[in-house]
Amino acid sequence: MEFEQIIEKIRKKKGFISDMDGVIYHGNKLLPGVKEFVKWLKKENKRFLFLTNSSERTPQELQEKLHRLGINVERNVFYTSALATAQFLSSQKPKGTAFIIGEAGLINAMYNGGYTMNNIDPDYVVVGDTRNYSYEKLEQAVNLVLKGARLIGTNPDLTGPIENGIAPSTKALISPIELATGKQAYFVGKPNPLMMRIALKKLGVRREDAIIIGDRMDTDIIAGIESEIDTLLVLSGISSRETIDEFPYMPRYVLKGVGEIVS
Repeated sequence: MEFEQIIEKIRKKKGFISDMDGVIYHGNKLLPGVKEFVKWLKKENKRFLFLTNSSERTPQELQEKLHRLGINVERNVFYTSALATAQFLSSQKPKGTAFIIGEAGLINAMYNGGYTMNNIDPDYVVVGDTRNYSYEKLEQAVNLVLKGARLIGTNPDLTGPIENGIAPSTKALISPIELATGKQAYFVGKPNPLMMRIALKKLGVRREDAIIIGDRMDTDIIAGIESEIDTLLVLSGISSRETIDEFPYMPRYVLKGVGEIVS
């Protein structure tokens, strides 16, 4: 397919589900062409969601971060794995209780989802991205799971990018609990199609009219494929053209970055 045809097909979409790190920014640096892309989304009245597997920040914190980088969008365009986890647990067991290992993004989402915190006999042990990880919390989580609490992870990422390298993400943090208890965690974030279905509902578009934009083959692209949503891999994050060959599946489209959609 010619480059012009690819751009034309992408531009016709009504709903855009975009990953953030590696697509919109890298660390605290806005990526090239992003301002123009967001301006175009607004001008064309496209429906869009900024979707992140990270569960640390609240939508307000993400809105403020983008504002600092020079992009102004409504708070409701942000959707995180913390919000998806809270929504999933509210549908499974409304007004339940949880022991949480995580940051403000997860704690707020769980509170807003009607959950109360409980470190004695919770329904769930929920683990998200966090720097407040301690042996004491780990020990507590293990014993609560052994007593019957169900184990939930906000996302299945092993690592996440930080300014000076990588940081262990939720799957790495939850693994010791799985190993010590013999119980497998259930992960809500990408590539779980559940998160994609919730995103489509929030956008109010059919999957045929949506596209998912991401920089990772193992979360963003597989999430799109498994949800039957067209996929666009951008090479502005962790993937290169060589990376694509390491996987048994392909993205529908590949661009250098989101700026190419509107340039």
